[in-house]
Amino acid sequence: MNSALLLIDLQNDFCHGGALAVAEGDETINVANLAIAACRHANIPVAASQDWHPADHRSFAINSSAEVGTVGELEGLPQVWWPVHCVQNQPGADFHPSLNTAGLDYIVHKGKDSSVDSYSAFFDNGKRAATPLHDWLQNKQVEHLVVMGLATDYCVKFSVLDALELGYEVTLISDGCRGVNLDADDSKKAVEQMQLAGAKVQSLAQWVSNLDFTL
Repeated sequence: MNSALLLIDLQNDFCHGGALAVAEGDETINVANLAIAACRHANIPVAASQDWHPADHRSFAINSSAEVGTVGELEGLPQVWWPVHCVQNQPGADFHPSLNTAGLDYIVHKGKDSSVDSYSAFFDNGKRAATPLHDWLQNKQVEHLVVMGLATDYCVKFSVLDALELGYEVTLISDGCRGVNLDADDSKKAVEQMQLAGAKVQSLAQWVSNLDFTL
């Protein structure tokens, strides 16, 4: 079965000092680099997503006259109001400087439509438009996705759920994820939801043990 690694939003704004920093977000970078090295060894393609918002994105609280962290509605969809983050071509949208970007085969941008948020690497939140990721994976004849990144309870979760709906088998690398946790148990609930939908949860060490690769 052909596999691919999918790294979700390992960007400056989601790491320490960023506009929407995830607690311990930086700790995912070393896990990602080890995963990339394992994939290079096993000839497994590596894709990465980037939140890529225009400055006028309406999910930003300041653009919708809302308070950060509260929940409202945007174009008929439930919407968490976020601080300004991952603005196109700004430093916050860049990959974390320690990430081995030379090991990436494909980068997909999401969240470019200012009228709808896009947690998933495959679709916007209303599934009104798709990113090119599924087509790229299909061209590579990928059937199994190994997923990790930021944040467990938002972009990772929705990417995994969409991948499962699209027919991929999915392995979630648990130690390569960290969550926003607006509520304390959001990440725990997200992992349970992904498992119920059919995702397999493993540590990086468990996954690479099948690749004849030593961490």
